[in-house]
Amino acid sequence: MTDVGAVLIELKPHVMENVDAWKAELNLRQAEAKETLKAEGVYVESWFHVPLEGKDYLIAYMRAADIARAQQIGRESQFPIDAVHKKFKTNWNRVIPTSLLVDLEQPFE
Repeated sequence: MTDVGAVLIELKPHVMENVDAWKAELNLRQAEAKETLKAEGVYVESWFHVPLEGKDYLIAYMRAADIARAQQIGRESQFPIDAVHKKFKTNWNRVIPTSLLVDLEQPFE
C-alpha cells in the first residue's frame, strides 16, 4: 500500500524565470534527485505548472511509503540538491492542500 498526495502551490508574482532555473537544475541533476527520493521512500514525485487567471501555480504530486515521513526526512536532508529545492520554496506564496478523491493503480505486467 502506498501513500499518495498532492498540493497546489501559488507562486509569487514574476518568478517563472526562477521556476525554469529550478526545473533545469533538477533535470540536470536527476541522478542526485532520485537518490533523495530513495532516502525519503518516495516512489513518484511529479511537478506541473498551471497558469490560471493571471497567476502561476504548481501542482506537486507524490506517491510514497509514508508521505509525512518523506517530508520530515526531506526537511532534515543534507543532500546538496535538497538545498536547491529549499531555496526554490522562497518563490512560493502559499500551499493549498488537496483532498484525494480517487486513486487507481494498475501494476505493470
